[in-house]
Amino acid sequence: MSNFEQYESDFYQSNYATDIQEQGYNNSGAHENLYGSRKCQADESPQPGAFVPLEMLSSSQNYTGQILQPTYNPEFFSHSSYADSFDEEPPLLEELGVNFDHIWQKTLTVLNPTKAADGSIMNETDLTGPMIFCLALGATLLLAGKVHFGYVYGISAVGCLGIHALLNLMSIAGVSYGCVASVLGYCLLPMVVLSSYAVFFSLQGILGTLLALIIIGWCSLSASKIFISALAMEGQQLLVAYPCALLYGLFALLSIF
Repeated sequence: MSNFEQYESDFYQSNYATDIQEQGYNNSGAHENLYGSRKCQADESPQPGAFVPLEMLSSSQNYTGQILQPTYNPEFFSHSSYADSFDEEPPLLEELGVNFDHIWQKTLTVLNPTKAADGSIMNETDLTGPMIFCLALGATLLLAGKVHFGYVYGISAVGCLGIHALLNLMSIAGVSYGCVASVLGYCLLPMVVLSSYAVFFSLQGILGTLLALIIIGWCSLSASKIFISALAMEGQQLLVAYPCALLYGLFALLSIF
């Protein structure tokens, strides 16, 4: 028993408890220092939604403007020249090849067979007027009870191929398919007048036949005049007018029957 009492007294007299307490105090102090340093850093850094004074911003970056007023940036104004280039661009219809002045001049040339044709204007691939006149011819035939849209476009395509091949054989300079289609389409305007007449009156008679012959000659003479002026084919108008008369005679047959 004496030994046990001596061991117990030695245990309580040792520095074991004080060492543990000091070590725990030191650890807690280190944690408090680390937490305090992190808290100071978090307090010093600005929050996303917090208000930051202008002095702090000026210290971090060179801000030369004022509040609600942007700074002068010469690079931005150098790119503004691109916006000025849009003002110098031509209109959209002109880029697409739609020129109402030329369309009006070509229409007047077709309506007046005795008027001299301007070769520079006629030698263009303008299909706006021909498409309108083809639609007008089909619409007037439809008003007369004849659904011939397919015949109109089919005969036009095949006829343009034939006239294109013939003109390339007869002329030295040659001509494009678009130019041939444009001229033949514009010269289809008198045929629209004939089909419009067929809506109200019958063309199956002497009067209708004479009117159809006049319209065919009108269309063929206008087309041949334009081809002669555009391709410089002097003295060959009758040779060009004959195949054109055959082509427009098919459209006249569609209007009569």
